[in-house]
Amino acid sequence: MKSVFGRYIPGNSFLYKIDPRIKLLIALLYIILAFLISNFIDMFIILTPAIIAYIYSTKKVRPLIKLMKLPFFICVIIFFVNIYTINSEIIAKDNYFPEYFKVLIQTNKTINGVNTVIKYGLSLNNVNRVTALFLRIYTMILITTLLTNTTRPILLNKSIEDLMWPLKFLFVPTHIIATIISIALRFIPTLVDEAGRIIKAQSSRGVDFKRGKFKEKIIAFTTLIIPLFVSSFQKADDLSNSMETRGYDPYEKRTKYRQIKPRFIDILLFLIILLVASFLILNYLNLSKNMNINIYDLRNIELYKYIRIIG
Repeated sequence: MKSVFGRYIPGNSFLYKIDPRIKLLIALLYIILAFLISNFIDMFIILTPAIIAYIYSTKKVRPLIKLMKLPFFICVIIFFVNIYTINSEIIAKDNYFPEYFKVLIQTNKTINGVNTVIKYGLSLNNVNRVTALFLRIYTMILITTLLTNTTRPILLNKSIEDLMWPLKFLFVPTHIIATIISIALRFIPTLVDEAGRIIKAQSSRGVDFKRGKFKEKIIAFTTLIIPLFVSSFQKADDLSNSMETRGYDPYEKRTKYRQIKPRFIDILLFLIILLVASFLILNYLNLSKNMNINIYDLRNIELYKYIRIIG
């Protein structure tokens, strides 16, 4: 099965009809929130609608699992790194469930002339950090995939250019930047497919990418990287030649054949997402802690008083 990341999949669902600029703004807002919020409940609040939207637009569940491979691989590495970086002193300082700490290694260090035993091992703090990182990376990949799957490359390029319109007053070539970003996103699935073809071709010649010692795997990996670089430069050269033969000049004044106008439903959807984002940012600012308000307890009258003050 081909990778769905960065690839436009034709369809006719509700997400395909949303203004591409609104979709891009929502995607950027989602990514910012994913790395901003500090609560698992908040994370699932933004992740659940994204999963439902993906299933609704593509009618597939398997790609959702495939998109977990990269964040899972990154988090496994971070997990083992944290074992040797999050020690008993950090656990005691943060006071984050110190009872759930299994010592694997301990060393003696002299701190301010005092011999101190520093312990390293498995902790709930490590699991918490890795899980949060996994959810954040997965949310970012899922939202980006959903954006590129439901938006034509031309419309995505135009939406990026329209959102960067204020930079024109600073003499920033917004059209060129938007084109570069659009081509980069479009090249991702092309390179993934090309890598798959190279792996099959090299495997048919006897190259084994899965078995063997570490040195042998590195040598086998070079048989993939070098042809992939050559193919990438060749495709980039073909693209530049085709754009040049069609008379494309990024510095010439361009007219718009298709005018995109947001509908009422697009603006309403963006306002709803913005309202939810404001709710999550309110929690991020720890107002519930500083003002003794639990923002998830909707029966709390003080919460509504504070909302009226904000309004």
